[in-house]
Amino acid sequence: MDNTSSGAGFSGPGLPSAYFSPTSSSFADFVRATAPELLPARRVPAGAAELDAPHGTTIVAVAFAGGVLIAGDRRATSGNLIASRDIEKVHVTDEYSAVGIAGTAGLAVEMVRLYAVELAHYEKIEGVSLSLDGKTNKLAGMVKANLEMAMAGLAVVPLFVGYDLEAEDAKHAGRIVSYDAAGGRYEEHAGYASVGSGSLFAKSSLKKLYDPDADVDAAVRTALEALYDAADDDTASGGPDMVRRIFPNVITITAEDGAVLLPAERTGEVAEAVVAGRAERNHHRPV
Repeated sequence: MDNTSSGAGFSGPGLPSAYFSPTSSSFADFVRATAPELLPARRVPAGAAELDAPHGTTIVAVAFAGGVLIAGDRRATSGNLIASRDIEKVHVTDEYSAVGIAGTAGLAVEMVRLYAVELAHYEKIEGVSLSLDGKTNKLAGMVKANLEMAMAGLAVVPLFVGYDLEAEDAKHAGRIVSYDAAGGRYEEHAGYASVGSGSLFAKSSLKKLYDPDADVDAAVRTALEALYDAADDDTASGGPDMVRRIFPNVITITAEDGAVLLPAERTGEVAEAVVAGRAERNHHRPV
């Protein structure tokens, strides 16, 4: 293969000519054409489906007045063992979006990182950011590309949140989109959603606590209450670790601040309040 660049003022060994002739604003398509072995779905060796790869759960998303947030517990499991106590499952993907990941941890982390690069690449090539619908459709395509691995037992199920700058009502511009393992895309109009093994318990909690007119502080408390309930009934979900000081990750998205990962000190304070509230209720419960 001749790696000599034909670019003006450049001679000698270098990058292939394809690197200097962008034909698509999609970074994933570029990688698929030039180095497909680097894509997450191609990096899994034969027989990997037989491995007990670490899995991550649980993710919750909550819309509030003026924005949206996404939060995740910190536990990853491998069978009946805890593979990690402090994995990060929620990630800022651009200025006004974030993604939470559930499923096979290694593939999920690679996918969300590639997705973030994909959004940045599009903006650099086109000069504008993708619309919110474009972002969610782009993620759906990446999940669908992993279908073969999902059928082999290595599924990745993301949860997307974003602030729609084009929304007519800024108060309700926070949006939540969920996916299935085949890349199906579903807009969540209830104002909350959850994925992962603890999602059944988290959704039941959110159904009772959700307030569409809540401010960001109340929404954070609601999300952490839901994660606590998930951990209370699902062994794969981790609750607040008061000894190791490991607390859920929370990302909020508003028009003013964009996507921001809340400081550990703040989530720790809310998590401690949740635990204290549960302890108080149990203390007064008749025996």
